[in-house]
Amino acid sequence: MTREQRLVLAIAVLASFVAFLDGSVINVALPAMSEELGGGLSTQQWIVDAYLITLGSLILLAGSLSDVFGRIVVLRAGLIGFGVASLAIAVAPSVELVIVLRGVQGIAGALLVPSSLAIILSAFRNGAQARAIGSWTAWTSAAFLAGPFLGGVFVQFLNWRLVFAINVLPIAVTLWLLFILRQRDERKPDARVDIPGAILGIVGLGGPVFALIEQQNFGWGSPVILLPMIIGVLSLIAFVWWQSKAKAPMLPLGLFRIRNFSVGNVSTAFVYSALSISGFIVVIFLQQVAGFTPTLAALAFIPVSIANVALSRFFGGLSARFGPRIFMTVGPILAGIGHLLFLSMGESVNYFTDVLPGVLVFSLGISMTVAPLTAAILGDVPSSEAGIGSAVNNAVARVAGLIGIAMIGVVIMGQLDVPSFHRVLIVTAALLFAGGLISLAGIRNPAHVTQV
Repeated sequence: MTREQRLVLAIAVLASFVAFLDGSVINVALPAMSEELGGGLSTQQWIVDAYLITLGSLILLAGSLSDVFGRIVVLRAGLIGFGVASLAIAVAPSVELVIVLRGVQGIAGALLVPSSLAIILSAFRNGAQARAIGSWTAWTSAAFLAGPFLGGVFVQFLNWRLVFAINVLPIAVTLWLLFILRQRDERKPDARVDIPGAILGIVGLGGPVFALIEQQNFGWGSPVILLPMIIGVLSLIAFVWWQSKAKAPMLPLGLFRIRNFSVGNVSTAFVYSALSISGFIVVIFLQQVAGFTPTLAALAFIPVSIANVALSRFFGGLSARFGPRIFMTVGPILAGIGHLLFLSMGESVNYFTDVLPGVLVFSLGISMTVAPLTAAILGDVPSSEAGIGSAVNNAVARVAGLIGIAMIGVVIMGQLDVPSFHRVLIVTAALLFAGGLISLAGIRNPAHVTQV
């Protein structure tokens, strides 16, 4: 590995590490943020979803922005934007400002992960590229693993504001490495940015999400709810129409003619909406109702991250041998059963009897799902479109999480307590079961695999 390649890998890892760390750390900080700044469940939903609205709407634009302005320029802009927004959140005096700044973070975050992968793809070839992507994946997985624990420690022993302020350190190091790298940027003179598509996407996601979150405050019959819902749905319809007509669409609809790609993304939508709901509600319930400290609440799901890191490669190998269908079916169903085991949780929770059994079953199920799901979605996509195919799947997962969290208030119907928590768990399990059954019905194994 050359000096330039080492720098590129370090830059890519650090840039993505920031985004993945922030994504995994936020849920454990929500109760402390609400306690200091005010607001209830809907406020906590907005803190998460403001980030996901802009991230999910714009992540597909990163590729075309890199073509127009250059990968390094876009990555640098994402780093600076994310760092400034993080610092501003750390000193924000009101929850309203935090929500706005989370939206800004989402815009910057949409530039970080795709651009970091792009510079790896441009700097490495063949086997070296596969090893570099493997290193990138390992470190981003470590960010997911470390995030909840670090967040719990900061919230419990220091201050929730440090959860955001700490982002500045790796961002500063990454910007310095970019300065040292001095890599010449590449631009495509004929590249275009789908600005109308981005606007329609933001409005199309933002309107329904606003309605789903705020209906508990205004009621479904209020014009404040109906108008954003109608405008959002119309914008989504217009978005699909525009993507079919645009010369440089941010979402190439032709990919969805590939069976495993389309079915796999539908399964992704159900599975990842469930994962976002689970990560949001269980950590909050353990703190606000069951009385867990932030650190203990964060550590509750650590086995999931450990299992995912340890077993994903194993199940990826089995998927290559036997095909992804069986794992994409059994995995989500096991994860759903794990959530039904959480129904033993009440106002008094024993971690080892009420939480750990469900976590272990859930861990096995989700570890069985992730690598085969990726393989199924990208396996039939032409290599020339693998990058955009991966980006589309990433966007589907983000948008599914966004809508899942927005739906929580509809299911809870008021204050978070044991009965409403149990309703959310049942809905989460149902979404996971649906993801598994969709895979069973729709995914097709490659012809060369061993049939099971």
